[in-house]
Amino acid sequence: MSIVDNPDAVIGGVDTHVDMHVAAVVNHVGGVLGVEPFRTTQTGYRQLVSWLRSHGELVLVGVEGTGSYGVGLSRYLTRAGVAVVEVDRPNRQTRHRQGKSDPVDAVAAARAALSGSATGVPKSRDGNVEAIRVLMIARRSAVDTRIETLNQLRHVVFTATPEIRAKFTGLTSIALATKAAALRPRKGDDPVRYTTQVTIRTLGRRVKYLREETKRLNRLLRPLIRDTAPGLLEVFGVGFDTAAKLLVAVGDNPQRIRSEAAFAHLCGVAPIPASSGKTTRHRLNRGGNRQANSALFHIIITRMRHDQATREYVARRLAEGKTMGEIARILKHYAAREVFKHLPRPA
Repeated sequence: MSIVDNPDAVIGGVDTHVDMHVAAVVNHVGGVLGVEPFRTTQTGYRQLVSWLRSHGELVLVGVEGTGSYGVGLSRYLTRAGVAVVEVDRPNRQTRHRQGKSDPVDAVAAARAALSGSATGVPKSRDGNVEAIRVLMIARRSAVDTRIETLNQLRHVVFTATPEIRAKFTGLTSIALATKAAALRPRKGDDPVRYTTQVTIRTLGRRVKYLREETKRLNRLLRPLIRDTAPGLLEVFGVGFDTAAKLLVAVGDNPQRIRSEAAFAHLCGVAPIPASSGKTTRHRLNRGGNRQANSALFHIIITRMRHDQATREYVARRLAEGKTMGEIARILKHYAAREVFKHLPRPA
């Protein structure tokens, strides 16, 4: 029996926030039965579910922000045996017509779940991939900060006095950080020289610390990636960082992604129909998960540099009049199809 054929069915919708969620419940034809706020605690989640069920047979709940403010509620609903779908926030045109408030958004989430316009299955966030995701946050921060600090170190050295600058000329990044960290500044008659050396030593030690921190995180990440998707690392152009981004995009419950086409849309590499009248064409999909899209881009760049078959393909397409942008989009789509075969699948 479908939802609309079941007069006892009710559907929930939740607009999520940091401290308070606003829930709405509608009947099988979209009529609003109630709207209530609830605290973002275990007690609040329990009260929210009980309140929804008090209106009838709870068959589905649409939740905004299942990957951020709504992650705790989504987990609780799933463990309580309630089906959950991810709801996108209303577009600007809809908000312009209907206004913006938490109750309005909660009702819109419930009606989106009822109509079937919201069908996304939230990530379960309860396995290896969630562990990879949180470790990648720390790793990305360490890498970005190390690069920023290294650039600062180079700038301080470049603008230092000639005798200081001469000590660090022509060094690699690692050698520069090592030598800078080993400096032993001594106070003298020149305060600028002393403070410059202190700054160089401080930045050098920071670079070395962040490099060691990245290594420690890698030692935790790599076994998780191997255990989760060993075949993914065998794909040409896929390293640990790229594999981690792709796995995080898919999540711990791979049944969310039912086909190669769905994965291509997730990564933003599936062409979007843009035909009108007598013109038939497709345009670039600028949506999707940008980290996954970036991972596919790194795969094709590696292949264009080191894979003979890919280089021959690019040359042939260029001869046909294709631009590099068009070729890159095609290659990313091919890479997405290949990657999909090596993603973890339900047992």
